[in-house]
Amino acid sequence: MGIGGCIALIAVGAILTFATEWEVDSVNLDLVGLIMMAVGIIGIATFTSIARRRRAIVTPVAPTVVDRNDRGTGF
Repeated sequence: MGIGGCIALIAVGAILTFATEWEVDSVNLDLVGLIMMAVGIIGIATFTSIARRRRAIVTPVAPTVVDRNDRGTGF
């Protein structure tokens, strides 16, 4: 699940919790919305922590420069 799916879960959960007045006998839609929002937030936190680990910057090692005088002049 990517970041778009997590944002969609949060949006649908917020709509179910705050914007609807539907009544279902065996399902509490407010609780379902809250659970969806919580799963979306946990998903975003997990996705960003994994993405941060993948983007770890490794500093390159500079090549060793050897100054040689191959002309045989002694300088």
